[in-house]
Amino acid sequence: MKLAKKIIIALILGGLTGLAINILFPDIFPSIDQYVFTPIGKIFLSMINMLVVPIVFFSITLGTAGLGDPKKLGRIGIKTISFFLITTALAITIALALAIVFEPGKVGDFNLTSINYESKEAPPISDTLLNIIPTNPVKAFTEGNMLQIITFSIFVGFGLAMLGSKTKGLLKIIEQGNDLMMYLVNLVMKFAPYGTFGLIASAVGSQGFGAIKAMGLYMSIVLLALLVHTIFVYGSAVALLAKKNPWWFFKGFAPAMSVAFSTSSSSATLPLSMATAQKNLKIPKSISSFVQPLGATINMDGTAIMQGVATIFIAQVFSVELTFTQLITVVLTAVLASVGTAGVPGVGLIMLAMVLNSVNLPVEGIALIIGIDRLLDMTRTAVNSTGDAACALIVAESEAKNEKAEKDLKTAG
Repeated sequence: MKLAKKIIIALILGGLTGLAINILFPDIFPSIDQYVFTPIGKIFLSMINMLVVPIVFFSITLGTAGLGDPKKLGRIGIKTISFFLITTALAITIALALAIVFEPGKVGDFNLTSINYESKEAPPISDTLLNIIPTNPVKAFTEGNMLQIITFSIFVGFGLAMLGSKTKGLLKIIEQGNDLMMYLVNLVMKFAPYGTFGLIASAVGSQGFGAIKAMGLYMSIVLLALLVHTIFVYGSAVALLAKKNPWWFFKGFAPAMSVAFSTSSSSATLPLSMATAQKNLKIPKSISSFVQPLGATINMDGTAIMQGVATIFIAQVFSVELTFTQLITVVLTAVLASVGTAGVPGVGLIMLAMVLNSVNLPVEGIALIIGIDRLLDMTRTAVNSTGDAACALIVAESEAKNEKAEKDLKTAG
């Protein structure tokens, strides 16, 4: 049986098992979760996270060195970041529109007196951008600061490309390191179905049917927005810009999407996302190695969708009417925050606090959605990873056309 099928079966069985134990044996679920589900899930996550930092370094370095030409590197960088910013803006616009139409905050009776939420403050966007260049690369590696690791890797890759034959030996070592990491990824992924089962059983079982039912409309709108964005925005982009069949794209990337769903971490999914994109979608390693790690750090379309729906939901619960100007502010803040808060733990809720502050909504309203956020986080992570792969495919096809045009021009000349 293919790995993707095993993971999907594990997703379904994990969800049903967690929900069944929560309903039938609620008293013993915490013990089962503590000693069975959570350990299985954590072991899998730890094994994947163990590989993330070295894979990002090796892949970005090789990707940059493989691109070689500074003009090509700059061109790909501009295309990648433009795609991420535009799709993030579209994502939150879709979310706002659906939340305004269906009004999830006006359905049900929410107890606002018991709200007690202490928001974490995100660093200013300017600070994050200024700190992209690491003063100590070793510290960046030990802390797992992805933006700084990516920047350092780009510098190393650029240097290897410019020095050429002088650093051939070092480039070979980095290639071998990358091959080793890919082998370890394949080894770890054999445990994926079991890890997926544990993670899903823990997430669904700890929430229970009651919490899901109470927030049903809010969850439905977030899931609908994620579905619309994935099919229409990513699907259309793949069809129109990459000239590929969207069904072929989604089918080929399905294994990575299922792992992203279970882990709730774009970074943790990165090793499999890159391997899947290169193998199933035939994306060149140099482009996949550059675009996807960058996307895992700054592309947060799924998170932007949650922010859009949550902002309108909280405004409706507190009976606050947002003006058109405030809605535009929400879009701009979410787009900028998707880059500015990259690498911050619990980034989704921290970004939401920034968005709520930007339009003077009570941050305490986050307490209303925090209970079921874990379930939605899984889905939006799958969307984020899919967006990274779509961008890599589009950039790859665009670069292939540029190279063909350049060759034709040289031939004609």
